[in-house]
Amino acid sequence: MVIGMMLAGQAAAETLFDDFSGEAATRWDYVADGVMGGISSGTADILGSGAQATLRLRGTVSTDNNGGFIQVRRRFINDWPRSAEGLRLTTKGNGARYYIFLKTPNLSRIWHSYRASFVAPANWQTIEIPFDMFGPSHMGMPAMYDPLEVNSLAFVAYGDDYEADISVREVSLY
Repeated sequence: MVIGMMLAGQAAAETLFDDFSGEAATRWDYVADGVMGGISSGTADILGSGAQATLRLRGTVSTDNNGGFIQVRRRFINDWPRSAEGLRLTTKGNGARYYIFLKTPNLSRIWHSYRASFVAPANWQTIEIPFDMFGPSHMGMPAMYDPLEVNSLAFVAYGDDYEADISVREVSLY
């Protein structure tokens, strides 16, 4: 699923999900396709501190050997506000397409998720992705999901052979 970038500028209420300060490295986990035999490789790091902290995912994504992803994810206890309509992230990267994968507890396969894509611009930009832009990754999954049930969010370089380099400064719900 592909969406266009929208610059944030609405006055909608916002709830911070993560600004990568504090002990962010303990909240986020790096995973590559090596768990399924793939050969993609990379790193996920928290750079800087305080208001300057950023999450950076970079590496080589390879579709060889049935692979094709690197990701950094955060599992959490559901505490998103009922009024939330989507995700707002401040990001920059190398102009490549990246994905956000959302998971809910009722998915029948570990590789299932609800996905939306975006292009990480060369300079810092704030992008909004409405929850209704996230679609099921596989046939047989429910077409709709309840954002209040989401318990995992991942930034993913996926599906093609390329060099990934994306940084995220803040994620919030709007």
